[in-house]
Amino acid sequence: MVKRTLEQLKPYAAPGHYEMTAMRIAGKEETGNNKFWMGMSLFLPGGGADWGYEDSPTEKVYYVLEGELTIYTKQDRSEKLVMKAGEAISILPFEGREMKNEQNTVCKILVVVDYPA
Repeated sequence: MVKRTLEQLKPYAAPGHYEMTAMRIAGKEETGNNKFWMGMSLFLPGGGADWGYEDSPTEKVYYVLEGELTIYTKQDRSEKLVMKAGEAISILPFEGREMKNEQNTVCKILVVVDYPA
């Protein structure tokens, strides 16, 4: 059993993300979890992630703790989901997306991602 506190978390650079701070809560290196990792992401107003991840073999769950996050599900931005506090989205392997905090408050999300087999 491994306990982690907010003070122990260290920010890391998430590829393709901007105006966002990511911190790993649990994973292979942090806690010995081998099937998934969990992190917390803080998106500043206007922050987000560019279109991508359509080649990612991992499953992901995003749970909004605070604020709102807009997720575009098509590269032409014609389809979007607005995620609010208390809502979750599951993203299957190879599903591309773009994310953006279009509000003037910080958006805090919990992220769970499986490790590729």
